[in-house]
Amino acid sequence: MYRSLFTGLAILFSSILFAQKEDSVFIRQIADDILMNGKSYSNLHTLTKTVGGRITGSPQMYKAEDWGMKALKDAGADKVWLQECKVPRWVRGDKEQAKLIVGNKEESLAVLALGNSVGTETNGITAPVLLVNSFEELEQKKDEVKGKIVFYNYKFNPKFIETFYGYGDAVRYRGAGASRAAKYGAVAVLVRSVTNSTDNYPHTGAMRYDNSLPKVPALAVGQWDADKIADALQQNKNATIFIKTNAHTMSDTTGHNVIGEITGTEFPDQYITVGGHLDSWDPAEGAHDDGTGCVHSIEVLRTLKALGYKPKHSIRVVLFADEENRGDGGEKYAEEAKEKKEKHVFGLESDAGGFTPRGFSIALPADKLEKIRKEWIPLLQEYGVYEFSNGGGGADVNPLNKTFGTPVSELRPDSQRYFDYHHSPNDFFENVNKRELELGAINMTALIYLVDKYGF
Repeated sequence: MYRSLFTGLAILFSSILFAQKEDSVFIRQIADDILMNGKSYSNLHTLTKTVGGRITGSPQMYKAEDWGMKALKDAGADKVWLQECKVPRWVRGDKEQAKLIVGNKEESLAVLALGNSVGTETNGITAPVLLVNSFEELEQKKDEVKGKIVFYNYKFNPKFIETFYGYGDAVRYRGAGASRAAKYGAVAVLVRSVTNSTDNYPHTGAMRYDNSLPKVPALAVGQWDADKIADALQQNKNATIFIKTNAHTMSDTTGHNVIGEITGTEFPDQYITVGGHLDSWDPAEGAHDDGTGCVHSIEVLRTLKALGYKPKHSIRVVLFADEENRGDGGEKYAEEAKEKKEKHVFGLESDAGGFTPRGFSIALPADKLEKIRKEWIPLLQEYGVYEFSNGGGGADVNPLNKTFGTPVSELRPDSQRYFDYHHSPNDFFENVNKRELELGAINMTALIYLVDKYGF
């Protein structure tokens, strides 16, 4: 009895070692192909330099969809199609203007209207400034707000080593600051840019109005100029600011998720999704946010095809529409999957920049998470990934988890530089490192391979 048990365990152990060796060899092939023959960097160059910023509803959005269709066909997708969805259309309009006025002295300020903001009147707005460092301080000073421009001077907290926590902490002022100030009579708001950068680029991003309150213009201001305003108000409480923007919202329009698929050999009606979002804010080229996620995902498909891998499940690459504003693309993808009664095995997204990969966040029960940590990290560690953390996926694949309970995940690169570029005029191709970008593609492709082969 004991001999047969020992023999069985030995066979099992040997089979595990053989599988690990086989997986290690194939992942090495993935890495070699991407490092030697990869297209992610050249694809990103084409996207950023021929299309540029891709705000929803713009001509560039449709140009980006055409680019995505071609890139997926060139990568070897078995089929490629567009999935229609309604998307918002917010227009920035002419370049925003802002000036700090102290006595007879005027200084220009680096500003960007926040996404979904209304504009000013034709002649702009000139008003006294009220600086607040928090919503709590706004409540304390609520009787001083009427007729003023409220300046939220909440700084990105440097104590968070994982900078996404700093972003999550500070972004509430961008999102809700306008309506919170309008409640007490503010005529506009300025928000210190949600970034840990040391430059003066303003960072835009979506804000939301409370429709029960007046809508007032909302603009982000660069880091140096935020300090300039704060310093000026220390010296002279009568300082005023002039702002002018003709930003406005138009009726919703039609956009598309761009989808490419490799058909599965054993379970063609079961789907593994990998994607990034095709839209971006308009001040720059949308390179890190999220051009890198799109080309990472296309590279997964290209590499598996190039290596002759025949997946068990159908693998879909989705270049999602409208992540930056309402999330229409991700919601539509999950909604249509539900209507068609599709089975979704896994959803992976890259939406944290093209930096050196460190790990993946993944929504799994604790026992399954611990299992893949033990079995898969040794296979990925050579390529930079050392952690599977408990957490969700990107915003576009999370609806799959909500709709079906599908495990979802997100690539987690090193975060230290991401918010230098996020939503800013500085997010252009030249700030993406080719080697780091390719390492992200290697790890995403390896993870898709492992999930296809073993599941959870």
